[in-house]
Amino acid sequence: MGRHWLAAVALLGVSMLGAGAQDVTERQVKAAPGRDNRVAVYTNILPDCTSGPLPAIRLVAPPAHGAVTVKRGTLKATNYKQCLATEVPVFVALYRPANGFSGSDEFELEVALAGGRKQRQHFRVNVSGNPGPGGGQGI
Repeated sequence: MGRHWLAAVALLGVSMLGAGAQDVTERQVKAAPGRDNRVAVYTNILPDCTSGPLPAIRLVAPPAHGAVTVKRGTLKATNYKQCLATEVPVFVALYRPANGFSGSDEFELEVALAGGRKQRQHFRVNVSGNPGPGGGQGI
């Protein structure tokens, strides 16, 4: 599972937020129909390679053609900055398009850290493809 999460981090980026003012980040993602699609991974790795508090995540603007959920998981990272090997908790944001939907959708999340920084993330989702037998792979 460690490699699975690392692949997600490499492809999607890990959002690690620090102190400061609120801003908006635009994200373009592709999604397959009929399944949960990982759109973001959130963690807080401290300089001593341990986990800091995870952010609070709020759905500010829901998608018109799907649903967003957040699940908790674990990230096993090697050779990340000065951390040669660490395992930390993560939140994973998932987007699932409505049955039969194909096309563009969008939603917005607000990510808030204990230190007070808030960041809005606006996601533009392109849903295309065939889910295949059984509706695709779950998480």
